[in-house]
Amino acid sequence: MSAPEVIKNDGAELAIFREAPSLDGAKTAALGAFACEAPEAGARLIREAMAQLKVEGFGAVLGPMDGSTWAKHRLVVESDGRPPFLMEPENPAHFAEAFEQSGLKVVSRYVSAVRPADVAVSASVAPAGIRLRDFNPGKAEEELTRIHALSLEAFAANSFYQPISLEAFLGSYRPVLKAVDPELVLMAEDDAGELKAFLFAIPNLVEGRKPTSVILKTYASRVKGGGSMLANAFHERASKRGYSDVIHALMHESNLSATHSGNTGGHVFRRYALWGGQL
Repeated sequence: MSAPEVIKNDGAELAIFREAPSLDGAKTAALGAFACEAPEAGARLIREAMAQLKVEGFGAVLGPMDGSTWAKHRLVVESDGRPPFLMEPENPAHFAEAFEQSGLKVVSRYVSAVRPADVAVSASVAPAGIRLRDFNPGKAEEELTRIHALSLEAFAANSFYQPISLEAFLGSYRPVLKAVDPELVLMAEDDAGELKAFLFAIPNLVEGRKPTSVILKTYASRVKGGGSMLANAFHERASKRGYSDVIHALMHESNLSATHSGNTGGHVFRRYALWGGQL
Protein backbone atom coordinates (compact mmCIF):
# COMPACT_ATOMS: atom_id res chain seq x y z
CA MET A 1 0.00 0.00 0.00
CA SER A 2 1.31 3.44 -0.91
CA ALA A 3 2.02 5.96 1.83
CA PRO A 4 -0.83 8.36 2.61
CA GLU A 5 -0.61 12.03 1.70
CA VAL A 6 -0.98 14.38 4.67
CA ILE A 7 -2.71 17.69 3.98
CA LYS A 8 -3.38 20.58 6.36
CA ASN A 9 -5.04 23.94 6.66
CA ASP A 10 -5.34 26.43 9.49
CA GLY A 11 -6.85 24.27 12.21
CA ALA A 12 -7.25 20.86 10.55
CA GLU A 13 -5.25 17.91 9.26
CA LEU A 14 -6.00 14.63 7.50
CA ALA A 15 -4.31 11.92 5.45
CA ILE A 16 -5.46 10.71 2.04
CA PHE A 17 -5.25 6.95 1.53
CA ARG A 18 -5.59 6.20 -2.18
CA GLU A 19 -6.01 2.41 -1.97
CA ALA A 20 -9.25 2.26 -0.02
CA PRO A 21 -12.24 -0.08 -0.22
CA SER A 22 -14.82 0.90 -2.81
CA LEU A 23 -18.01 2.81 -2.12
CA ASP A 24 -20.73 1.59 -4.51
CA GLY A 25 -18.19 0.35 -7.05
CA ALA A 26 -16.47 3.71 -7.48
CA LYS A 27 -12.73 4.34 -7.33
CA THR A 28 -12.52 5.41 -3.69
CA ALA A 29 -10.02 7.14 -1.42
CA ALA A 30 -10.15 7.16 2.37
CA LEU A 31 -9.70 10.25 4.52
CA GLY A 32 -8.01 9.27 7.78
CA ALA A 33 -5.75 10.49 10.58
CA PHE A 34 -8.27 13.29 10.94
CA ALA A 35 -8.11 16.10 13.48
CA CYS A 36 -9.46 19.62 13.65
CA GLU A 37 -9.68 22.48 16.12
CA ALA A 38 -13.18 23.47 14.97
CA PRO A 39 -15.76 21.77 12.76
CA GLU A 40 -15.66 24.53 10.15
CA ALA A 41 -11.92 24.05 9.57
CA GLY A 42 -12.33 20.30 9.43
CA ALA A 43 -15.21 20.45 6.97
CA ARG A 44 -13.29 22.86 4.76
CA LEU A 45 -10.27 20.54 4.62
CA ILE A 46 -12.46 17.52 3.84
CA ARG A 47 -14.02 19.41 0.94
CA GLU A 48 -10.55 20.45 -0.30
CA ALA A 49 -9.44 16.81 -0.25
CA MET A 50 -12.58 15.77 -2.12
CA ALA A 51 -11.98 18.39 -4.81
CA GLN A 52 -8.38 17.28 -5.22
CA LEU A 53 -9.38 13.62 -5.50
CA LYS A 54 -12.07 14.38 -8.06
CA VAL A 55 -9.45 16.02 -10.29
CA GLU A 56 -7.33 12.87 -9.90
CA GLY A 57 -10.17 10.70 -11.18
CA PHE A 58 -11.54 9.33 -7.94
CA GLY A 59 -15.27 8.82 -7.75
CA ALA A 60 -15.90 8.59 -4.00
CA VAL A 61 -14.44 9.00 -0.51
CA LEU A 62 -14.88 7.29 2.85
CA GLY A 63 -13.91 8.70 6.22
CA PRO A 64 -12.61 8.82 8.72
CA MET A 65 -10.67 5.69 7.77
CA ASP A 66 -6.95 5.02 7.95
CA GLY A 67 -6.94 3.09 4.69
CA SER A 68 -9.18 0.15 5.51
CA THR A 69 -11.61 -1.22 8.10
CA TRP A 70 -8.75 -3.25 9.62
CA ALA A 71 -7.28 0.08 10.74
CA LYS A 72 -8.75 2.97 12.70
CA HIS A 73 -12.06 4.14 11.23
CA ARG A 74 -15.40 5.69 12.36
CA LEU A 75 -16.16 8.33 14.99
CA VAL A 76 -18.12 8.29 18.23
CA VAL A 77 -21.42 10.09 17.62
CA GLU A 78 -23.41 9.21 20.76
CA SER A 79 -22.50 8.06 24.29
CA ASP A 80 -24.12 7.51 27.66
CA GLY A 81 -20.94 8.65 29.40
CA ARG A 82 -19.45 5.24 30.13
CA PRO A 83 -15.63 5.50 30.13
CA PRO A 84 -13.82 4.40 26.95
CA PHE A 85 -12.73 0.77 26.85
CA LEU A 86 -9.40 -0.64 25.74
CA MET A 87 -8.69 0.07 22.04
CA GLU A 88 -11.96 1.97 21.58
CA PRO A 89 -11.83 4.96 19.21
CA GLU A 90 -12.16 8.31 20.96
CA ASN A 91 -12.79 11.75 19.50
CA PRO A 92 -14.14 15.19 20.40
CA ALA A 93 -17.75 15.73 19.33
CA HIS A 94 -16.76 18.40 16.82
CA PHE A 95 -14.91 15.84 14.66
CA ALA A 96 -18.27 14.31 13.75
CA GLU A 97 -19.69 17.81 13.19
CA ALA A 98 -16.94 18.43 10.64
CA PHE A 99 -17.91 15.38 8.61
CA GLU A 100 -21.57 16.37 8.81
CA GLN A 101 -20.77 19.88 7.57
CA SER A 102 -18.57 18.56 4.75
CA GLY A 103 -21.54 17.32 2.74
CA LEU A 104 -20.74 13.64 3.23
CA LYS A 105 -23.42 11.28 4.55
CA VAL A 106 -23.27 8.44 7.05
CA VAL A 107 -22.78 5.18 5.14
CA SER A 108 -22.28 2.78 8.05
CA ARG A 109 -23.24 2.77 11.73
CA TYR A 110 -21.81 0.75 14.61
CA VAL A 111 -22.57 0.19 18.29
CA SER A 112 -20.92 -1.06 21.46
CA ALA A 113 -23.04 -2.65 24.17
CA VAL A 114 -22.54 -3.98 27.68
CA ARG A 115 -24.35 -6.79 29.45
CA PRO A 116 -23.91 -8.65 32.74
CA ALA A 117 -21.55 -11.58 32.38
CA ASP A 118 -23.85 -13.87 34.35
CA VAL A 119 -26.89 -13.60 32.06
CA ALA A 120 -28.07 -17.12 31.20
CA VAL A 121 -26.69 -18.38 27.90
CA SER A 122 -29.01 -18.66 24.91
CA ALA A 123 -30.39 -21.99 23.80
CA SER A 124 -28.50 -23.31 20.78
CA VAL A 125 -27.32 -26.58 19.29
CA ALA A 126 -23.55 -26.94 19.14
CA PRO A 127 -22.16 -28.07 15.77
CA ALA A 128 -21.39 -31.78 15.65
CA GLY A 129 -17.75 -32.81 15.67
CA ILE A 130 -16.44 -29.48 16.94
CA ARG A 131 -14.34 -29.13 20.08
CA LEU A 132 -13.28 -26.00 21.91
CA ARG A 133 -9.83 -25.30 23.25
CA ASP A 134 -7.97 -22.34 24.71
CA PHE A 135 -5.64 -20.10 22.72
CA ASN A 136 -2.03 -21.31 23.03
CA PRO A 137 0.13 -18.28 23.93
CA GLY A 138 3.27 -20.36 23.45
CA LYS A 139 2.39 -20.59 19.76
CA ALA A 140 0.79 -17.17 19.46
CA GLU A 141 1.89 -16.35 15.92
CA GLU A 142 0.88 -19.80 14.66
CA GLU A 143 -2.53 -19.38 16.30
CA LEU A 144 -2.94 -15.88 14.87
CA THR A 145 -1.94 -17.11 11.42
CA ARG A 146 -4.86 -19.54 11.53
CA ILE A 147 -7.18 -16.81 12.82
CA HIS A 148 -6.02 -14.56 9.96
CA ALA A 149 -6.92 -17.18 7.34
CA LEU A 150 -10.38 -17.72 8.81
CA SER A 151 -10.96 -13.97 9.17
CA LEU A 152 -10.24 -13.37 5.48
CA GLU A 153 -12.88 -15.95 4.60
CA ALA A 154 -15.48 -15.05 7.22
CA PHE A 155 -15.41 -11.27 6.77
CA ALA A 156 -15.20 -11.17 2.97
CA ALA A 157 -18.88 -10.22 2.65
CA ASN A 158 -18.65 -7.33 5.13
CA SER A 159 -19.15 -3.76 3.98
CA PHE A 160 -15.94 -2.10 2.77
CA TYR A 161 -13.95 -5.33 3.14
CA GLN A 162 -10.40 -5.53 1.86
CA PRO A 163 -8.00 -8.40 2.59
CA ILE A 164 -5.17 -7.71 5.01
CA SER A 165 -1.69 -9.20 4.72
CA LEU A 166 -0.60 -11.70 7.33
CA GLU A 167 2.23 -9.46 8.50
CA ALA A 168 -0.08 -6.46 8.96
CA PHE A 169 -2.58 -8.67 10.80
CA LEU A 170 0.09 -10.03 13.14
CA GLY A 171 1.36 -6.52 13.71
CA SER A 172 -2.06 -5.36 14.85
CA TYR A 173 -2.30 -8.13 17.45
CA ARG A 174 1.25 -8.27 18.80
CA PRO A 175 0.82 -5.21 21.08
CA VAL A 176 -2.04 -6.86 23.00
CA LEU A 177 -0.73 -10.43 23.29
CA LYS A 178 0.68 -9.89 26.79
CA ALA A 179 -2.79 -8.88 27.96
CA VAL A 180 -4.51 -11.96 26.53
CA ASP A 181 -6.13 -14.46 28.89
CA PRO A 182 -5.86 -17.76 26.95
CA GLU A 183 -9.11 -19.04 28.46
CA LEU A 184 -11.00 -16.10 26.93
CA VAL A 185 -9.68 -16.61 23.40
CA LEU A 186 -11.48 -19.66 22.08
CA MET A 187 -10.48 -21.88 19.18
CA ALA A 188 -13.04 -24.33 17.73
CA GLU A 189 -11.61 -27.20 15.70
CA ASP A 190 -12.98 -30.24 13.91
CA ASP A 191 -11.71 -33.78 14.36
CA ALA A 192 -8.95 -33.16 11.81
CA GLY A 193 -7.71 -30.13 13.75
CA GLU A 194 -8.93 -27.57 11.21
CA LEU A 195 -9.96 -24.24 12.72
CA LYS A 196 -13.69 -23.79 12.16
CA ALA A 197 -14.40 -20.84 14.45
CA PHE A 198 -12.68 -18.49 16.87
CA LEU A 199 -13.53 -15.83 19.45
CA PHE A 200 -11.06 -13.19 20.58
CA ALA A 201 -11.65 -11.33 23.84
CA ILE A 202 -9.40 -9.26 26.07
CA PRO A 203 -9.70 -7.88 29.62
CA ASN A 204 -10.58 -4.19 29.75
CA LEU A 205 -7.24 -3.16 31.21
CA VAL A 206 -8.02 0.56 31.23
CA GLU A 207 -9.89 -0.29 34.45
CA GLY A 208 -6.62 -1.28 36.14
CA ARG A 209 -4.88 -4.52 37.07
CA LYS A 210 -8.13 -6.22 38.10
CA PRO A 211 -10.73 -5.10 35.56
CA THR A 212 -14.39 -5.90 36.12
CA SER A 213 -15.24 -5.99 32.41
CA VAL A 214 -13.94 -8.01 29.48
CA ILE A 215 -14.19 -7.04 25.81
CA LEU A 216 -15.53 -9.42 23.19
CA LYS A 217 -13.54 -8.02 20.28
CA THR A 218 -14.44 -10.34 17.41
CA TYR A 219 -15.53 -13.82 16.45
CA ALA A 220 -16.07 -15.73 13.24
CA SER A 221 -17.26 -19.16 12.20
CA ARG A 222 -17.19 -21.41 9.16
CA VAL A 223 -19.93 -23.67 10.55
CA LYS A 224 -23.58 -23.10 11.41
CA GLY A 225 -24.02 -22.65 15.14
CA GLY A 226 -20.34 -22.04 15.74
CA GLY A 227 -20.78 -18.41 16.71
CA SER A 228 -23.48 -19.16 19.28
CA MET A 229 -21.40 -22.00 20.73
CA LEU A 230 -18.41 -19.70 21.15
CA ALA A 231 -20.44 -16.82 22.58
CA ASN A 232 -22.13 -19.06 25.13
CA ALA A 233 -18.84 -20.63 26.23
CA PHE A 234 -17.14 -17.25 26.44
CA HIS A 235 -19.83 -15.63 28.60
CA GLU A 236 -19.83 -18.60 30.97
CA ARG A 237 -16.06 -18.41 31.31
CA ALA A 238 -16.09 -14.65 31.80
CA SER A 239 -18.58 -14.98 34.65
CA LYS A 240 -16.62 -17.79 36.31
CA ARG A 241 -13.43 -15.74 36.09
CA GLY A 242 -15.04 -12.95 38.10
CA TYR A 243 -15.94 -10.41 35.43
CA SER A 244 -19.19 -8.61 36.12
CA ASP A 245 -19.68 -7.15 32.63
CA VAL A 246 -19.00 -8.13 29.05
CA ILE A 247 -18.52 -5.43 26.41
CA HIS A 248 -19.71 -6.35 22.92
CA ALA A 249 -17.40 -4.05 21.01
CA LEU A 250 -17.81 -2.13 17.76
CA MET A 251 -20.56 -4.13 16.08
CA HIS A 252 -22.14 -3.08 12.80
CA GLU A 253 -25.68 -2.21 13.85
CA SER A 254 -27.22 -4.57 11.28
CA ASN A 255 -25.02 -7.59 12.10
CA LEU A 256 -26.38 -10.70 13.80
CA SER A 257 -23.94 -10.06 16.64
CA ALA A 258 -25.72 -6.79 17.47
CA THR A 259 -29.10 -8.52 17.36
CA HIS A 260 -27.83 -11.33 19.58
CA SER A 261 -26.37 -8.81 22.01
CA GLY A 262 -29.70 -7.02 22.33
CA ASN A 263 -31.58 -10.28 22.75
CA THR A 264 -29.32 -11.36 25.63
CA GLY A 265 -29.45 -8.19 27.71
CA GLY A 266 -26.94 -5.98 25.93
CA HIS A 267 -27.38 -2.24 26.53
CA VAL A 268 -25.98 0.04 23.82
CA PHE A 269 -23.77 2.67 25.45
CA ARG A 270 -21.92 4.05 22.42
CA ARG A 271 -22.73 4.68 18.76
CA TYR A 272 -20.29 5.36 15.93
CA ALA A 273 -20.50 6.40 12.29
CA LEU A 274 -18.51 6.25 9.08
CA TRP A 275 -19.16 8.82 6.34
CA GLY A 276 -18.87 8.62 2.58
CA GLY A 277 -20.04 10.14 -0.66
CA GLN A 278 -19.65 10.40 -4.40
CA LEU A 279 -17.43 13.10 -5.88
